[in-house]
Amino acid sequence: MGTVTRLVRNETGIGVVLETLADLFGDRFSSALSVREQHGHTTTRIENQPPDGVVFATTNEEVATVVRLCAANGVPVIPFGTGTSLEGHVNAPAGGISIDLSRMDRILAVRPEDLDCTVQAGVTRKRLNETLRDTGLFFPIDPGADASIGGMAATRASGTNAVRYGTMKDAVLALTVVTPDGEIVRTGTRARKSSAGYDLTRLMVGSEGTLGVITEITLRLHGIPEEIAGGVCPFPSIEAACETVITTIQAGIPIARIELLDALQVKAVNAYSKLGLAETPTLFVEFHGTKAGVAEQMEIFDAIAADFGGGPAAFATKAEERTRLWQARHDAYWASVGLVPGWKGTSTDVCVPISQLAACVTATQEDIAASGLIAPIVGHVGDGNFHVLVLADPADAAMNETVDAFIGRLNERAIAMGGTCTGEHGVGQGKIAYLPAEHGGALELMRAIKRAIDPHAIMNPGKILAP
Repeated sequence: MGTVTRLVRNETGIGVVLETLADLFGDRFSSALSVREQHGHTTTRIENQPPDGVVFATTNEEVATVVRLCAANGVPVIPFGTGTSLEGHVNAPAGGISIDLSRMDRILAVRPEDLDCTVQAGVTRKRLNETLRDTGLFFPIDPGADASIGGMAATRASGTNAVRYGTMKDAVLALTVVTPDGEIVRTGTRARKSSAGYDLTRLMVGSEGTLGVITEITLRLHGIPEEIAGGVCPFPSIEAACETVITTIQAGIPIARIELLDALQVKAVNAYSKLGLAETPTLFVEFHGTKAGVAEQMEIFDAIAADFGGGPAAFATKAEERTRLWQARHDAYWASVGLVPGWKGTSTDVCVPISQLAACVTATQEDIAASGLIAPIVGHVGDGNFHVLVLADPADAAMNETVDAFIGRLNERAIAMGGTCTGEHGVGQGKIAYLPAEHGGALELMRAIKRAIDPHAIMNPGKILAP
């Protein structure tokens, strides 16, 4: 049932904290099993390890109060946004308190003249973009799920737009963070660059709640493009699609999105989203810019695809048509799970240098076939990142062992090719075992940072670094 981390519980401290929080927060504190299980990990095969209690915080000061109380009693703190992470990030392997930030959902400031905004951690990306629409600006990071901005910062999220707009490390200008001793600190300013001291913002982005609780985020924004065109382009093989991606990127075409779906993933999407695509490897693409610029980009892309036997591409500029297409892409998880009703899906990802993309995807498909698994592939291939959703019967122990072995080989393959065991899902509990191979001696430097900032190891223990 996936890898979980077992840590020692502090029963005495947990008891004190639960009693105190009930008095302090009233109905905004819960120790009900159903609420606690909702705040454990349930998205994939990793076992649900619920916290002992959940606090629904509304201010920075309330978060700080909870953290100080937990620090004084040696009790773990687990930040919670919307619970869409995929590697056990919100599990509580030693129990503790989940701080639910969903009610910290205010958009604090939008500054169109500076192309930035400041939001509380519980604001979701869809709500932010709905608010921004009338300003002519948008927030481009799109992981698919309607994740919270705080959670996206904590996991260094990216998504379909990353090839053009970057990831959360590029989007975040500054943070407000509650440290493990309960202090409220601000990292960074609204300036677009700085040479003043350590870059604490980038340290916190991607730290997965192991160094502090992110409560406010200042973000870069972008102007809504004059023209947006999206489309699909079929290919005779995975290799042809990947080579088209590589050539498109190397040619310097400023493509906004370029997503690969293998034939099985297209079949799943057709059934789930009622599309009529040819069931062959397919690229979903999108171009942003002026009308003339987008037209030129589409023409060049079509020519590149044709060189590899792909196409012709079918493009759409109407918003409703593009929305339907990308909603189908974002529903790929549910579409894939529907391939075998009753089976459980495990979503995993890796990322490799763009030159290694074709080789890695092809080798992965061969591994899937040799293992006898059902595992569609979809990916943000413009930056070398792809996902495999492996299906398995939860009652079949041998099949689940095969899944675990396959995922291990996938991670090792990506690392051997100069890549990473995760391009966007994060480490959480599920990818801890692969960090020594990827980081070597640098892993001890990470441990030193963790010990310095969180000496009592109360912040989201059992994630990223093995205990």
